[in-house]
Amino acid sequence: MTPARTGTRSGTGIGRRRFIGTAVAGLTAAAGAALPTVRDPAPAQAGHRPAHRPRGARPLFLGTYTSTAGGGTGIGLGTYDTGTGQITATGVVTGVADPSYLALAPTGRTLYAVDEQEQGGVTAVALTPDGAPRVLGTRSTGGAGPCHLSVHPGGRWLLSANYLSGSVAVHPIDRSSGALGERTDLVTHSSPPPGPGQDGPHAHQIITSPDGRHVLAVDLGNDTVYTYRLDTSAGKLAQVSYAALRPGAGPRHLAFHPSGVFAYLANEVDNTVVVCGYDRKSGRLTPGEPQSTGTGPGTSYPAQILVTRGGGFAYLANRGHNSLTRYAVEAGGARLRLLDTVPVGGNFPRQIAFSPDERWLFAANQKSGSVTVFSVDARTGALKSAGEPFAAPVPVCVLPL
Repeated sequence: MTPARTGTRSGTGIGRRRFIGTAVAGLTAAAGAALPTVRDPAPAQAGHRPAHRPRGARPLFLGTYTSTAGGGTGIGLGTYDTGTGQITATGVVTGVADPSYLALAPTGRTLYAVDEQEQGGVTAVALTPDGAPRVLGTRSTGGAGPCHLSVHPGGRWLLSANYLSGSVAVHPIDRSSGALGERTDLVTHSSPPPGPGQDGPHAHQIITSPDGRHVLAVDLGNDTVYTYRLDTSAGKLAQVSYAALRPGAGPRHLAFHPSGVFAYLANEVDNTVVVCGYDRKSGRLTPGEPQSTGTGPGTSYPAQILVTRGGGFAYLANRGHNSLTRYAVEAGGARLRLLDTVPVGGNFPRQIAFSPDERWLFAANQKSGSVTVFSVDARTGALKSAGEPFAAPVPVCVLPL
């Protein structure tokens, strides 16, 4: 099926987000759901599983769709070898519906997942060094199709974006347990009007600026990035500005330069990236001129952009082109220079992530059911395949710790 280029809903409305023609099964994880089971993965999901824990292994989590044919049964658990990048499956946390995006609390003790359903939710999962992960409960996001979430740096608030509803939500986090409280705010993007071919707002990402002063929400349907202030006492969002992209850009994902005064925006619909200036005092984002993704004419559905911790390189996942674009970051973050594109080794790289030491880059390839791993040259930023892809059921998010 050729991916739709607009935000129009198909069937139940989730098809546009998943780029597959499968209807949603309508599973919804209720608040206070029963504790999950953690089971060994089936061979098709796990690939080869050695009898012992790999040397230098670190945890890794996988997000998937549970209501899709061939999808997963919950949050995938695994490890990756810090010396080789090889992934090993260790189990699945069930009891979480359509966990398509994952985020870790600053404490490292709680994992959060969106439940990308018509009746959207966010789920908290307790992590312990020796015990099995345990679902703490699910809260409604107040919208449909939540596709992204992040934890405010203070660790007290969870922020989420409802794609189908074009809204963003805030939930309190219990400091001791990591569990989520009832939603404290829900803001719908009502203006400016939707871009060409869009049926309404489609919030795709919500993050906090590096200095913690503002919250930014990227809306693909309205071609807009909204800036809010978060009241950290009440959990309320107050809009302070917005940045309009050119009509039909379809902004999807934003990543900040470590300086905190520039950010890079991946535009899904018009197949471009944009360098944005960022004013830390006002929170205002100022988009520059669109730039090439290096994938040729037409659109390639850019998905996610990453920036190295040192600010020297940026990487973009291109789903239609099945590649990763490498940019050199120049002029203190003010300029991106396209270096090359590298085949991702899979089909439809939905999301990419660095290991914490940035030695490895992981790509979740939705349509090929695989995760590919690349070593990252710290000096040149060059990517090199780390071996055979890891088989996983409809992987749409990978989170290495």
